[in-house]
Amino acid sequence: MSLWDGSVARSGNAQTKTKIKDACYGPGESEDIEECKRFCEKYGIEYHVVDVSARYKEIVLEYFKSEYRSGRTPNPCIMCNRNIKFGAMLEAVSGLGIKYDYFCTGHYARIVRPNKGVWETDIRPFMIGMASDVFKDQTYFLYRIPSEVLSKVRFPLAYLKKSEVLELARKANLEAADKDESQDFIAKEYRDSLFSDKQSVPGDIIDLDGHILGQHKGIEHYTIGQRKGLEISVGYPVYVHSIDAKNNLVILAKKEELDSSSLIADDFVWPGNIEPPKAFEAMVKIRLASKPVPCKVSRYLKNDGDYKGNAWLIEFEKPQRGVAPGQSAVLYVDGVIVGGGVIAKGVK
Repeated sequence: MSLWDGSVARSGNAQTKTKIKDACYGPGESEDIEECKRFCEKYGIEYHVVDVSARYKEIVLEYFKSEYRSGRTPNPCIMCNRNIKFGAMLEAVSGLGIKYDYFCTGHYARIVRPNKGVWETDIRPFMIGMASDVFKDQTYFLYRIPSEVLSKVRFPLAYLKKSEVLELARKANLEAADKDESQDFIAKEYRDSLFSDKQSVPGDIIDLDGHILGQHKGIEHYTIGQRKGLEISVGYPVYVHSIDAKNNLVILAKKEELDSSSLIADDFVWPGNIEPPKAFEAMVKIRLASKPVPCKVSRYLKNDGDYKGNAWLIEFEKPQRGVAPGQSAVLYVDGVIVGGGVIAKGVK
């Protein structure tokens, strides 16, 4: 899967020799493609590279920029998995006339199918369950993949730990055993250039009482919960509490003031497209790095926002810090994803 088209330039001094950390989107892709090619040649595996860069730019990059410029915190990996890796890539494979039984990837996740129907129905959709390696679990990124696609997906690493996978790779003398992990969407050296299509608009940084603390360089450079890089000194640690895109403001607060008792999310997806008929209890992840926490999920019936589809209220058992609009709230029951949506706002 080729994503990189070279349209985003490296920011700063192009002559610097500093090694750029590997990322999903970047010029290092060519090395990955060649590494895969060598592997397939060695083991006699048919190998194809499909160019999905145009779709990636249209769907993922434009979404990423638009969300940040709207004062929200996007998750490009979720958008990429749904629309590119398990979408455009499979369409391109079919376009080559290649028929396949299963599509296998190296995600740390598992495919499950309930013995009983979901939400009091007889429908048994294919669903995503958490991997055995809880520290590498990637199910949060995969929650929007439709059940019909999952029916032909397999995750071979579902019951292995990362340490075990690396050991197997070393025993097989695979190059991948010594390869650095790629965790970032885009290297920081390219991020500013990605936003260079429009001029950043500086504005005020304020506290919760409206006092001006300084100036920001453009709201697309900030995210909820951020502490580093604020260049503000008020005598105590401050974090990005919220972003007011309408008034071009970045609002800072103390750490404890970032807590929310609940959140409202919309744009939901449910396994088999079956929406829960009533409120239920679940575990929820509000970002990849957070642990699932207990919550109650119920339909949000107030008409106080422009929500996409039905909105749902997720009430935490204990207040959670740094609820970020634009991120996803992914719901689990017994370690299996039962649905998820995009956070519209936190509720104090």
